[in-house]
Amino acid sequence: MAITKAAKKSLRQSKRRRKINIKRWKNLRALLKEVKLLISQKKTEEAKKLLPEIYKILDKSAKVSLIKKNTASRRKSRISRMINKNPK
Repeated sequence: MAITKAAKKSLRQSKRRRKINIKRWKNLRALLKEVKLLISQKKTEEAKKLLPEIYKILDKSAKVSLIKKNTASRRKSRISRMINKNPK
């Protein structure tokens, strides 16, 4: 258990940050899952409409170090490639 004031404050901060990170991570995964589902159902137009939102979330996640910059770039690339590969 934390003893000093600074350690207690650090513990509070880390708990708060953990909640925020979990929320961001769940939002990111849910959106990626939704797009992959739309692509598998051949609904590429709906998936294309979600692309800006996905890019935004991936970029913000990389900015706050939830994921690495190259990971965000790779995921954006793969999602857009999947959408373009299955045109309707």
